[in-house]
Amino acid sequence: MKKIALLSLGLLVTFCSTPAKKSMAVSGKVDGLRKGTLYLQKMEDTLLVTVDSIEIKGDDNFSLGDDLKSPEFYFLSLAKDDGDSLTDKILFFGEQGEIKINTLLRTFDSSAKIEGSANHELWNEYQSIMRKFNNQNLDNLEKFMGEDGDLSPALRSKKLEEANQKLLKRKYLYAINFAMNNADKELAAYIGAYEINNAVPSFLDSLYNNLSPKVKSSKYGLAFKQQIDSLVR
Repeated sequence: MKKIALLSLGLLVTFCSTPAKKSMAVSGKVDGLRKGTLYLQKMEDTLLVTVDSIEIKGDDNFSLGDDLKSPEFYFLSLAKDDGDSLTDKILFFGEQGEIKINTLLRTFDSSAKIEGSANHELWNEYQSIMRKFNNQNLDNLEKFMGEDGDLSPALRSKKLEEANQKLLKRKYLYAINFAMNNADKELAAYIGAYEINNAVPSFLDSLYNNLSPKVKSSKYGLAFKQQIDSLVR
């Protein structure tokens, strides 16, 4: 009888145990979604890998998670069960803790409101300025390609290139200053490794040396160090 009782207790413990909690919990709502599958994905090398998924059947709330060693970019991807082969994606900076993502089905990406990630808030701020630089690039193109007068096509192209080079320097200087001012965040290492990797090596060195030890040991910190090392070979 004692053996049977112990066995029963063991089965009870097994069946009542809950899955281990992930270090990052992503939850929220896709308003209007009745049927489809949501995927939590990230890049590993050059491959987009699914780390969690949930099938939606009537309830448009979701909960996903992953264990991450350091903050990095993730995608919340939606495959709609309506015959559309395209997958909508929301890019966000994942971090340990709870992250909330609420959006609308019809405007899945553009309507997304993301909370709980300090790196993502900085990413939004950074991107808003980068869009202004990109718009200025288009303004330059319109200005110099639409000029009247005696300028030859070759001279117009030269003036456009000079203006864009000046704009590129301003863009890099802004990016470096932004990263320097947020050197305790993993986004700073990401900017160095992927956004301004063609900048002057001495600028990249200065940025890397200002990163906090935590950021240097992160996924993007290690990638940034590898990028710098490749420049001196």
